[in-house]
Amino acid sequence: MNEYVLDTPMLLSAIIMGVTFIGIFTEGLHGFHRTKFAMLGALVMIIVGQIYGFYSPSLAIEAIDWNVVFLLGAMMTIVSIMIPTGGFEALAYKIAYISKGRLYLLMILMGTAVAVISLMLDNVTTVVIFGPIIVLIATALKVNPIPYLLTAALLSDTGGVATLVGDPPNLMIGSAKGIDFNTFFLHMGGVVLIAYIATVFALKFLFRKELSVKPEIIDFSKQGDIQLKDKDTWNISLWVLGLMVVLFIFHHNFGWDAWMVATLGLTLILFLAPTIDMDGAFGTIEITLLAFFISLFVIVGGVEQTHFLEYIGSNIEPFVKSDLMMATIILMWVSAIFSAMIDNIPFTAAMIPIISGIEAQGIPATPLWWALAIGVGMGGNGTHLGSTANVFIVTLSERLAKKKNDPSLAITPGVWFKKGTPAMIVTLVASTVVFLLFFDFFAKPI
Repeated sequence: MNEYVLDTPMLLSAIIMGVTFIGIFTEGLHGFHRTKFAMLGALVMIIVGQIYGFYSPSLAIEAIDWNVVFLLGAMMTIVSIMIPTGGFEALAYKIAYISKGRLYLLMILMGTAVAVISLMLDNVTTVVIFGPIIVLIATALKVNPIPYLLTAALLSDTGGVATLVGDPPNLMIGSAKGIDFNTFFLHMGGVVLIAYIATVFALKFLFRKELSVKPEIIDFSKQGDIQLKDKDTWNISLWVLGLMVVLFIFHHNFGWDAWMVATLGLTLILFLAPTIDMDGAFGTIEITLLAFFISLFVIVGGVEQTHFLEYIGSNIEPFVKSDLMMATIILMWVSAIFSAMIDNIPFTAAMIPIISGIEAQGIPATPLWWALAIGVGMGGNGTHLGSTANVFIVTLSERLAKKKNDPSLAITPGVWFKKGTPAMIVTLVASTVVFLLFFDFFAKPI
């Protein structure tokens, strides 16, 4: 029997969250940045909550997951320190040199580099680094950059699913459920590897025409030395990142949250590379994104106080009880479809308390957490608006098409539907097969 009864506070909190999310999802129509709507929604939630007695400013502060906010802020700062060193550019030119004009090999190497870097850096940062470099390399080889730009976007989204710090929804899920870095990678690493292999093979088929073109042979062998502007800071950052990986694996042994590891790494880099400009390093933090996260936490916190999401969860509960495996697979695909159409961060923020509510009823819902992570991560590949990384890559291609006066260089929604959407379906099918084969592993309590 459902112990929750729909009341006025529930309805009001649901309406505020719904209207806010509609404003966020329709950003492209009305022109207001999604963070503006999130901040407005958070303020309205607090004020209405005070009036009706279910929320307050102090409860709003408690609702914010500072582990996610501090972790993102520290990782953003580390990236802002590493980018000016030229190390990422040197890596890209080295990959171009190794490929020696073999376009599919170039695609695999570039995509693999993006996927691996996305394990530690968020996927947006990874494509911001590699996108312009891919354009330069493709221009030098006189080949269409679309296959390589799309590969970067697709594999950055896929690679980011593997680790706790690879994608913002992972941080939210891990923090809410108390999943450490090691446990997250142990469960997601294998799925992502299979999805990565499936994507690479799918892209070879999808871009078979573009990959058959004969490129110009360019010697990139000396580009790495030219591009590496600050070798000391680059090397220090790599060593510290290596240490951070180790600490991420064992951070629960020290009683640390993930943000503590990221902050320690940032502090070490700042002291070991004393020439770093502090104002420059901290000035590039994406405050807009952090404000977006904080506002979402406040909004969802208000809805949680009314128990509306538990009300929804209690209505889903009978289906989860009757067939947990089917519920898991459905959640994965539904999450993917929604994340292909809308931003996966607010969708994740809304789903977390629903799954928590199901668990609060004593139902073993562990596989639902893993299905949510896979769905929102890989679902972003479905459309050109499915993730911020996709939007950046599409914008980059549009600028190039305008600059070259060649519309064929732009990644249009149609191009993405023909190339990106099939790749997403392939990864979801592969992930579904892995889940079905190893469901008992994913169903074990965390």
